Amino acid sequence: MSKKVLAIYYSQSGQLGEIIDNFTQPLIDAGISVEKVRVRLVNEPTFPWTADTFFSVMPDCQLDVPAALQPFELKEKKYDLVILGYQAWFLSPSIPFNSLMQSPELRVVLKNTPVITATGARNMWLNAFVRVKKLLRATQAKLVGNIALVDTHPNPISFITIFHWMLHGKKDRYLNIFPPPGVSDADIKHTKVFGEAVIPHLELNDWGSLQNELDAKKAVVLNYNLMIIEGTAGKIFKVWANIISKRKNKLPWIRAYKYYLLIAFFVGAPILITLDAILFRYTSPKRIRAKKQYYLNLN
Repeated sequence: MSKKVLAIYYSQSGQLGEIIDNFTQPLIDAGISVEKVRVRLVNEPTFPWTADTFFSVMPDCQLDVPAALQPFELKEKKYDLVILGYQAWFLSPSIPFNSLMQSPELRVVLKNTPVITATGARNMWLNAFVRVKKLLRATQAKLVGNIALVDTHPNPISFITIFHWMLHGKKDRYLNIFPPPGVSDADIKHTKVFGEAVIPHLELNDWGSLQNELDAKKAVVLNYNLMIIEGTAGKIFKVWANIISKRKNKLPWIRAYKYYLLIAFFVGAPILITLDAILFRYTSPKRIRAKKQYYLNLN
């Protein structure tokens, strides 16, 4: 009997869809039944975004406020593997993904089912992944693998290019100077090797060593500096989210947050990295290893 795989995801720009397509192509070539479902919101935000709309989703992302999804159908009641594609918005699982994880139809399918998560992010996905793991535990799913594709350009450059993409809708070279935003085409195509690695584990229903194999193929690569930034920024974002959510007129506060973010990114983050290098990076190796493992663990 052919194995049955569900690949379900949300993608506005199409990048995560390309990742899912490349990841699942080896499975399809091997004769495995792969059902792809791209979910959408009832009130789908326009793309490209405006700056105010883009920043206005931050509180709901941080506070796990769901939004209505358009109806979707699943062909099967049970799958041998579910591939979950998600984005990190403001260091949190995106609103569409959080909404999907609260869907009764999907929750029934996920129970006791092996799951592989796949994300395409600018570069900060760690906090979102921690929360994705909690969402999966609530459904009693079995997380067996994780793939995190990122924009590998330096942090300040990717910060600029992602806003060009989100606010103009073009995945091109901004000003003909900057590199294209997002995950590179080469890295997207490389996800086929991850799909190839999954096949024997799927056929044997033996997932114990899968993540080690994926990591050996660079499915997950941690950036220490970004890990430090995320650890602090996630706490601050939550404070901002609670403040904004309690205001009747949210727009001035959203704009204040936008300017705070710019200052924090270009001024605060370098200071934070420098202080960490002086105080901890070379003096607390056990603490650093434990922190990395916290983000890498599937459980």
